[in-house]
Amino acid sequence: MYYASKIFWLLAQPLSLAFLLLVAGLLAGLLRWRRIRTGAVALAAILLFVTLFTSAGSVLLQTLEDRFPRAVPPAGGPGCIVMLGGGVEAEVISARGGFEMNQAGDRFVETLRLARDFPEARILISGGDGSFSGRYEGDAAVASRFFDTFGIAPERLIRETQSRTTFENVAYTKTLLTENGLADCLLVTSAFHMPRAVGLFRKAGLEVLPWPTDYRTTGEARLALDFTQPSTNSQLMTTALREWTGLLVYYLAGRTHALFPQ
Repeated sequence: MYYASKIFWLLAQPLSLAFLLLVAGLLAGLLRWRRIRTGAVALAAILLFVTLFTSAGSVLLQTLEDRFPRAVPPAGGPGCIVMLGGGVEAEVISARGGFEMNQAGDRFVETLRLARDFPEARILISGGDGSFSGRYEGDAAVASRFFDTFGIAPERLIRETQSRTTFENVAYTKTLLTENGLADCLLVTSAFHMPRAVGLFRKAGLEVLPWPTDYRTTGEARLALDFTQPSTNSQLMTTALREWTGLLVYYLAGRTHALFPQ
């Protein structure tokens, strides 16, 4: 299932889909299927235009980011801080060492800040190696060195190193929270990822306190033409569609109670 989902998204993301449509149009042209050729090329052109030259991706992503504001921590502080993985460049770290973060690296930064603000809270880092090869460190492994470097006591950390997907994040985290008797947990993940994550935790019977970070939009995006940043527009659209697709698939598979948790 894991590899099937990776392959599916490799083909279904906007630029890949546009490329496949163009290839289909080329083949249809060679076979003199003119209507199919015209339709495939037209669809590819529309998809590329919307992806590259409109703010549609920002609007779709912003809708996700606005779904969950930050919760009010419980009196006396949270019992734990759960951070979902996805914030490191594992392949680069393997080659060069250090702490190389990607756009979701804010998850590490915010978790570190919370760890200092709430010194009694345990810190659970969930994230294994999500690569096809399976030969790199995941977030949980990197987190041990990261938090130690910034003065967080090792005994506060709980590492979950097996998960490769959000569903696995939640399943393995639930086990560790139960084993350690932890509750009243802040959940740190990217704001656009929070609806899916909260939906999975609720389905697993766990209530968490959302603490979104890694915002990609201003909160003021409106649907419009945008010819100034096609590469950024493409990235935002890809991220948004991937997350919306994940919400739909998890709901249809019965992994969440709601299509768009709130």
